[in-house]
Amino acid sequence: MSDPLGDLSAAGVAVWLDDLSRERLETGNLQELIDKRHVVGVTTNPTIFQKALEKGSSYDEQVRKLALRRLRVEEAVREITTYDVRWACDVLRPVYDRTHGVDGRVSIEVDPRLAHDRDRTEAEAEALWWLVDRPNLYIKIPATLDGLPAITKTLAAGISVNVTLIFSLQRYEQVMEAFFAGMEQARDNGHDLSKMGSVASFFVSRVDTEIDARLDKIGTEGAKELRGQAAIANARLAYQRYEKLFTGDRWQALADAGARPQRPLWASTGVKDPAYDDTRYVVDLVAPGVVNTMPEATLDAVADHGKIRGDTIHGHYDEAQQVLDRLAAIGVDYEDVVETLEREGVEKFETSWTQLLESVQDQLTRIGDGK
Repeated sequence: MSDPLGDLSAAGVAVWLDDLSRERLETGNLQELIDKRHVVGVTTNPTIFQKALEKGSSYDEQVRKLALRRLRVEEAVREITTYDVRWACDVLRPVYDRTHGVDGRVSIEVDPRLAHDRDRTEAEAEALWWLVDRPNLYIKIPATLDGLPAITKTLAAGISVNVTLIFSLQRYEQVMEAFFAGMEQARDNGHDLSKMGSVASFFVSRVDTEIDARLDKIGTEGAKELRGQAAIANARLAYQRYEKLFTGDRWQALADAGARPQRPLWASTGVKDPAYDDTRYVVDLVAPGVVNTMPEATLDAVADHGKIRGDTIHGHYDEAQQVLDRLAAIGVDYEDVVETLEREGVEKFETSWTQLLESVQDQLTRIGDGK
């Protein structure tokens, strides 16, 4: 029988799940995905946690105890989310050990309301690292301008980092620079670089969603021809930059000290436009040494009918650059696109976080009142 996810793994792509819930852990579903679907990592975000807490009764007993302790809602949310992530880290620990720390990772995000406050982001990252207390944890920090120095300082403290919400090629280069600086400081601070890891989450489908909407407004035949081409082109050019920066003397010095590259991670790989093939952001972004974190629907789609054609990034750099050049020529402002996506990305996570806080507060109040 065909095994597209196995083929994807064999091509050098780490298959991660972009979802986590208490129910998934209690039922053994996460372990099943590891055993049968080649899943070797998990990512979370505020939206995922907000949806998980709204579903079922898996969190009721913990919330009841938190209410009895009269915790503030922010602390209650932190205890709930770190509980799930710690559990997931334990489930994935055999993968972490088997891959010598490359995979078997679970990500948890800092409070998104801190995205533009570098000092509080760093403090929150250290608190989450201490609370989860697992070596296979990643702390997710948004790649805002204020997030960049927090990324460096968090790495310098010996903490593994998943840099999230990357949309632009220029920002991606800044993220890699922040990684280099952080790892050099970590080395100088005496941390064992071989125990650390990092990924850079480059968002994919949202780029097509934003640019397609602008192309539809332009409405010309040339604009129609460019629909659905931007996101994959953007990601392929990001990989080209990754290859360029992770060579040379500076990287070699870190590698000699035990460091591993900061892998590109393709995020937002669920297709938003039903007219597009539901595996396109997986099968068209295959190359050695990358991660693809998928919502379960995309994971299932790839397992069912994904066509893995080997490396689909190398050999496409000129073509990808031509796509961005044609978009510019037709009037699509790339810088405005990526700035819009970053701003909206932070805002969406802030909204989800606020909804999560409100939901937990309602439960704490209801249980505290004995209802």
